[in-house]
Amino acid sequence: MADLDEDLAAAADDELDRALSLGWAELRKITPWGDTFDGFTPSGRDVSFERAYLWEDGADGDIRVEVTVYEPKAYERGVRRTRRMPRGPGGKT
Repeated sequence: MADLDEDLAAAADDELDRALSLGWAELRKITPWGDTFDGFTPSGRDVSFERAYLWEDGADGDIRVEVTVYEPKAYERGVRRTRRMPRGPGGKT
């Protein structure tokens, strides 16, 4: 089995890519929003995923996407990834 930190990081990176698969216009419809769900890391560990879409600098601006992946018994050892979805050409408004 993979190292815990590497496994959590791989799961967080993958989930962040999925979270950003929608463009800015689609994300605008659901921001602010967040969800927590259970799933598995690439090596099969049971984990919880938290996904949040937040306004970065006010409504209708850039959207901050946050993903945290952690073992249910150890939130504080989880991995968080954050990326900004810009409004405009990069975010495909």
